[in-house]
Amino acid sequence: MDDRVRDSRRIAKRQQSRTMSVDLQTDSSLQVEISDAVSERDKVKFTVHTKTNLAHFKQPEFSVVRQHEEFIWLHDAYVENEDYAGIIIPPAPPKPNFDASREKLQKLGEGDGSMTREEFAKMKQELESEYLAIFKKTVAMHEVFLQRLAAHPQLRGDHNFYVFLEYDQELSVRGKNRKEILGGFLKNIVKTADEALITGISGIKEVDEFFEHERTFLIEYHNRVKDATLKSDKKTRSHKNVAEDYIPISSALSGLGTLDTNPLSKNFLKLAELFEKLRKLEGRVASDEDLKLSDLLRYYMRDSQAAKDLLYRRARSLSDYENANKALDRARMKNRDVKHTEANQQRCCQKFEKLSESAKQELSDFKIRRVSAFRKNMIEMTELELKHAKANLLLLRNCLSSLRGEQ
Repeated sequence: MDDRVRDSRRIAKRQQSRTMSVDLQTDSSLQVEISDAVSERDKVKFTVHTKTNLAHFKQPEFSVVRQHEEFIWLHDAYVENEDYAGIIIPPAPPKPNFDASREKLQKLGEGDGSMTREEFAKMKQELESEYLAIFKKTVAMHEVFLQRLAAHPQLRGDHNFYVFLEYDQELSVRGKNRKEILGGFLKNIVKTADEALITGISGIKEVDEFFEHERTFLIEYHNRVKDATLKSDKKTRSHKNVAEDYIPISSALSGLGTLDTNPLSKNFLKLAELFEKLRKLEGRVASDEDLKLSDLLRYYMRDSQAAKDLLYRRARSLSDYENANKALDRARMKNRDVKHTEANQQRCCQKFEKLSESAKQELSDFKIRRVSAFRKNMIEMTELELKHAKANLLLLRNCLSSLRGEQ
């Protein structure tokens, strides 16, 4: 399995450019890609290749090997840096997970003998293709994360990003332990409750119609994209199930065709060939829908959550500003610590205004990016659907002609 993954890397690279179409802005001054990747049992090693003419780097071209935990470390470093509070932080790539595919292959290897040798070979080929598809998407998700950072005029200048790209040793980053995972879960619960408190019970109202509209829109948009992702996954799974169901049908027809040499047997063999071709075609349909629709929806489900997190940080800043105003009023009434509270009020005001200005630009760019990405992918998917439908129709017509003796 691992050798197949290594050999498929060039194929994955060619397909990757059309897999994750998120409308990235390219900049020749800093180009980052994952030039190679090797899957091992418990991890994936990504070779990150960088080309640049920026003076911050020691060389114009270099490569480092990184693991998933190091990508998460980089993402968390951005999230925890208040300098980027007004920016949509690109979503962290999901953790590589090949357990389901490995389990299916293991069960296939421990088969109960109900499948013929031909059925076993075809089913193994399907599962290996599924494994490789997951691997390619894993690589693509990690690459897009880095390219989003490299394309952003502010995020690209972060010191941690330079270290990630250039430091040629391991970053000694460990994965989160159970306590930290639980802490992150509880933090998200507190954040959700805090957001509701800030925007509701506390009486702090949004002062800008733009952000009020964006908040309402993003909540609805995120929920709908999440729902669409689940339905798209079900549709893709249905296509894969149909492709798998064609295997025993083709095998049974092939078996009937080899029992005798009469004309009917020849027709059975022709039908067996038809179902084998339909199986491959149905597999391509499932793969294209997964790449062009499901993956795009899944990405923007996470990206819209990142946009919601930006609005939360702005709401938190607005709350701090309002509290600073109240504290200043109390200080003036008591004529105590006025200068100190005035200074704090000014800091909160400047922070809120700076964050709001940046957030407005980020959310406007987010809209342009997602509209462009969806439009591009929907056009490409429609073209592929038409192509597959025509191929399906041609297969059926040729088979009918052959059965009628016209060929």
